[in-house]
Amino acid sequence: MKLGVFAVLLQDKDLDSALKYLKEQGVQAVEIGCGGYPGKSHCDPAVLLSDAKKFDEFKATIDKYGMEISALSVHGNPVHPQKILADEFNKDFENAVLLAEKLNVKTVVTFSGCPGDSDGSKYPNWVTCPWPPDFMDILTYQWDEVLVPYWKTAVAFAKKHNVNQIALEMHPGFCVYNPESLLKLRNAVGPEIGANFDPSHLVWQGIDPTVAIKNLKGCIFHFHAKDIRVDKYNAAANGVLDVKHYGDVMGRSWSFRSVGYGNSTAYWKDLVSTLRTVDYDFVISIEHEDALMSATEGLKKAIDCLKESITFEDKGEMWWA
Repeated sequence: MKLGVFAVLLQDKDLDSALKYLKEQGVQAVEIGCGGYPGKSHCDPAVLLSDAKKFDEFKATIDKYGMEISALSVHGNPVHPQKILADEFNKDFENAVLLAEKLNVKTVVTFSGCPGDSDGSKYPNWVTCPWPPDFMDILTYQWDEVLVPYWKTAVAFAKKHNVNQIALEMHPGFCVYNPESLLKLRNAVGPEIGANFDPSHLVWQGIDPTVAIKNLKGCIFHFHAKDIRVDKYNAAANGVLDVKHYGDVMGRSWSFRSVGYGNSTAYWKDLVSTLRTVDYDFVISIEHEDALMSATEGLKKAIDCLKESITFEDKGEMWWA
């Protein structure tokens, strides 16, 4: 495996400075935000696709530090009920695919998206229960009329441009938020749909990440290292569905933490071992969303924890068996 970083956490630095810093920390791969919610601070595909000189400069900067690009990330909502927003997210996705083709990067990371409840909606509608029966009607509309048709078209576009791994981050608020919904979309669209596996979004739902990893064998295209801490007292009082601001760490039922500050190193070693068990041997990409630490300190803590947890060498032969 390789140690990677989702570089948007260093968006206050230019690409050269960010990569220099990461190289000094022993990072081997970088995941680059190139549109959607992550923004384009280090990479604007529309510019790089239209300006050969700037593309060459971008590629030279990556090569200068010997970094592997693990994925281009363009998390967005391309099925947003407001067409102008959906079109912007979709354009970012398509540009990311075109740039990935030019860079020979096989993975694009994004969200499944979430439509509204009808053609006339203004805002997404995330359904979390089957009753009253209106909710089941909404789900049928979202999946059959919007989500599956969109992703069939998007996957066909990606395949045409030699990108065969669309790594969807299972994220509450979107139609794909757990292993079951990911597999539902994969079965409807094709094997080009897989997971950007981020355990932090699963834990607070009551999902055991090691079980989820095993259930998604062959479907995990990319992995985010982000930790989470569930506050057992707040959760006991109010449950885990929580709309308080992420900065309200004291009041929330759960909060994102830097790797090693939500769960122990033993937890991360178990995740790494389970990933290797299902033959995932690619990049572990650090994502920082910890309200209690600066980006640089949180990153350093995560790097230290993962250097101890990741298995970097090949398995080798079982000489003892």
